[in-house]
Amino acid sequence: MDFRWKIKQKASPSEVEHLSQEINVNPTLANMLVNRGVVDFQTAKDFFRPDLDKLHDPFLMKDMELAVDRIIRAIEEEEKILVYGDYDVDGTTSVALFFGFLKDFYDRVDYYIPDRYKEGYGISEKGVRFAAENGFSLVVSLDCGIKALDKIDLANSLGVDFIICDHHTPGEHLPKAIAILDPKRSDCLYPYKELSGCGVGFKLIQAFSQKTGRSPSHLYGYLDLLAVSIASDIVPITGENRVLAFYGLDRINNNPRPGLKALILKGKVEKDINITDIVFKIGPRINASGRIEHAKASVELLLSKDLESAIRRAELVEDVNATRKNVDENITREALQMIEDREAVGRYRTTVLFKEDWHKGVIGIVASRCIEKYYRPTIILTESNNKATGSARSVYDFDIYEAIQECSDLLDQFGGHKYAAGLTLSVGNVPAFQEKFEQVVSTRIKEEHLRPTLEVDDELLLDQINYKFFNILKQMAPFGPGNPEPVFCANQVYADNVRILKEKHLRFEIVQDGQLTRPVCIGFGFGKYYDFLNSKMRFNIAFEVRENTFRNTSTLQLYVKDIKFD
Repeated sequence: MDFRWKIKQKASPSEVEHLSQEINVNPTLANMLVNRGVVDFQTAKDFFRPDLDKLHDPFLMKDMELAVDRIIRAIEEEEKILVYGDYDVDGTTSVALFFGFLKDFYDRVDYYIPDRYKEGYGISEKGVRFAAENGFSLVVSLDCGIKALDKIDLANSLGVDFIICDHHTPGEHLPKAIAILDPKRSDCLYPYKELSGCGVGFKLIQAFSQKTGRSPSHLYGYLDLLAVSIASDIVPITGENRVLAFYGLDRINNNPRPGLKALILKGKVEKDINITDIVFKIGPRINASGRIEHAKASVELLLSKDLESAIRRAELVEDVNATRKNVDENITREALQMIEDREAVGRYRTTVLFKEDWHKGVIGIVASRCIEKYYRPTIILTESNNKATGSARSVYDFDIYEAIQECSDLLDQFGGHKYAAGLTLSVGNVPAFQEKFEQVVSTRIKEEHLRPTLEVDDELLLDQINYKFFNILKQMAPFGPGNPEPVFCANQVYADNVRILKEKHLRFEIVQDGQLTRPVCIGFGFGKYYDFLNSKMRFNIAFEVRENTFRNTSTLQLYVKDIKFD
């Protein structure tokens, strides 16, 4: 992919010098940290030493008192409570967290996950009627509900109370629920706005524990679920999410619940599991059930009490995931062919594809795959329940949610974030939507948005790459949105000892005038550069600094992100 390098602006020299002296790091590291909001000793301490004791008071969230009081009353009066969650990773981890918490001390509780194909996203009429018909007088919805005005009205008419826990952007009006916990509410003063759905659920059990005198230490067993939700839902790993992800990863690596342990074993995930491992190896397996069959299987797996039963459930999930991969690959192939078959494909600023028999469960993945080859805001639509339903994915720094909102007159419903959204519309409206979405995006998008961007933190001289430098980089983890793994560049280098691996990857050393260090570089998928690198031609290289351990010997390697020849 032809990246546009975006070298981050240098931070204020005075702030860089101040931080460099305060925490004893070199100016390159200080500059990078200042650019990430670490400006003095205290912010450095908060960043490098996350502290669970510094989590925000959950009662700062609007309606938290109402929510906790209603749950306490339900327990005191022995009401039946239904935990309702979405079918994606954030939803299923949310349900496992909240149901698992309540079930430890209260029996009259069950959970409900809507069927992706029969009910669709969010709170469904079927789900509301299920609650009423089965005597559930209180429903706690997680990772959904913020726009479910009609469904909450129905619940109220049937005598079912709702507590909504969501993290999506509210619409103009809020549902008439008993309590609505959503840090993105305009009237919510909660200090951190970027919690995952599971994160909002965690704040609710944190508040309940505070009010009922339970020790906060018993909440730590749920942090592994939180880390999975934070990674899989692609929320910023900043502020409170950084603290929760840090300790959640620690639990996953050292004492994971049986369900996650089974997934780690089935997925052959190596030690030192990080956010990327969750995004690409653990999350997709949890997601597979909801994509292909029913997400209840994933919740059952996450709630497993012992490893033996967890492994049995993980094997079923693994089979479903294999099916998902096959379906995903076939539809991606079809979608890419449809793009290639369009006339004057280069003039389009968007990709909006519709095919009635595509599998609804994988269209979000397909949208992401299409962006990898044709870098455009992309929407993949299929037919479900006589409607066109789709998943949208965006490109760097372009708000696809706002663009979809501009087309709302053609939609039945939509929701999501800056980079990902879902939508439903009449099949007959698809051509008009394709045309209008193209028009809206064309007027808003900049040419630079249509070329993938590689953000580079700073330029390095090769002699700066050593273990003292790397050991500080390591402590900046967990990496993810809002705190990406540092990317550096080295300019005017040439390659030596170039080897091709498995016909498409490269291993080589780079040399820079005046520098003694000759780091080894690994370039996955960079085989096409073999002849160029062997020619001793000068080039600029962008990379991440990684550690490689082989036969108990560890060395630093550069993981190649891009190469540019003058």
